[in-house]
Amino acid sequence: MIVAVVIAIFTLHVVFVVLDANQHNGFVQTVYMLAKTFVLGLGDVFTPDDALLGVIMNYGLAALVYALAGHLLIKALNRD
Repeated sequence: MIVAVVIAIFTLHVVFVVLDANQHNGFVQTVYMLAKTFVLGLGDVFTPDDALLGVIMNYGLAALVYALAGHLLIKALNRD
């Protein structure tokens, strides 16, 4: 559940960046802040010339890492 929420935050962050959302909106600011908190150093792995592509790639990578880590953790916890 926690992993799904974090991935949803990353997805919203990317959508807000792509659609150029109002950064003065409280909800948008909260999502940005949470995304930057949860990205854990993966926010600048890729540095293409296009900043928009960089956001998509980096936050996509972070979502993938969280999904993989969550899957492995659930698998480990379900072992008897």
